[in-house]
Amino acid sequence: MNNLFQIVNLLESKLSKLLSQYTLLQQENLKLLQQKNNQEQQLNKQHQLINDLEKKYESLRVANAMVGSKEDKHLTKLKINTLIREIDKCIVQLSD
Repeated sequence: MNNLFQIVNLLESKLSKLLSQYTLLQQENLKLLQQKNNQEQQLNKQHQLINDLEKKYESLRVANAMVGSKEDKHLTKLKINTLIREIDKCIVQLSD
């Protein structure tokens, strides 16, 4: 009978340890999920910043092409003329 009590006590002790470990693991899991969410938010902000900077870079590149060398100006004029021709074609199609 005494042996049975020892087994039950040992089982209770092991169960108590398992429950405390389970609680600790749940808390650690919550912390890790919060860290993951924070890092995802930071990553999204970084992506948005990159997109904004790429747009600004493209605008600056176009502006520099307009005030840059003669070759850059020539390319810019060609692009503008192409756009004007496309707009004229659209206007003709709309007026028909």
